[in-house]
Amino acid sequence: MTEQSLRQDAPAIEVKDLCKNFGSNEVLKGIDFHVNQGEVVCVIGPSGSGKSTLLRCVNRLEEPTSGTILVEGVDITDPETDLDKIRTRIGMVFQQFNLFPHLNVLGNLTLAQQRAKRRGKAEAMDVARKNLEKVGLANRENAYPAQLSGGQQQRVAIARALSMNPDMMLFDEPTSALDPELVGDVLAVMRQLADEGMTMMVVTHEMGFAREVGDRVVFMDGGVVVEQGKPEDVLGNPQNERTKAFLSKVL
Repeated sequence: MTEQSLRQDAPAIEVKDLCKNFGSNEVLKGIDFHVNQGEVVCVIGPSGSGKSTLLRCVNRLEEPTSGTILVEGVDITDPETDLDKIRTRIGMVFQQFNLFPHLNVLGNLTLAQQRAKRRGKAEAMDVARKNLEKVGLANRENAYPAQLSGGQQQRVAIARALSMNPDMMLFDEPTSALDPELVGDVLAVMRQLADEGMTMMVVTHEMGFAREVGDRVVFMDGGVVVEQGKPEDVLGNPQNERTKAFLSKVL
């Protein structure tokens, strides 16, 4: 597979009849799901509903039991697909920051660029500094992860993902491990990315963010997509009883 076979005219992400079992536990039950180019889709739902599993399948961090996943028109469930090449187009930000503790901030941002993108050190550092400035941490490039707050570490993780020049960003509950007062800075960076037109799939408990930034909200429960639509419809006037019951507890 060559990078040219990625199709910018195709949906960024298209999932068809996706199933995922962990032993006898059926976590995803025939999911159909898509994210269009430039769209911000927020996936909400109770713990155990399959949200994070869906997101991890999109990057093939979890192996689907059955079904098809297309990224920019390329079937990433096809054994012939060059998965590593596809993954360079997908930025991923986890609940935990996954920074290398023995590297400073600049080292964390340049390592993958040099190894996966084959960038020279000078170019990798230029890209890293530009993205640190974007997330408001230009003055912390020499700090080590242990010297940063949780919110700063998460913003470094976002800058690291952006330094790979991805076509899209996947966020798996990026603020759930943070102290409440640190959440706003991370959401502000994500809001800025959305304003710049970045394609984003966000698994989140932050209903305010979903309402303000999401183009579409998808509510999952019990391994299925229960309801989806514009934020004002799903959050403001849900049609399904399961959606109503969930939102009554979190809004």
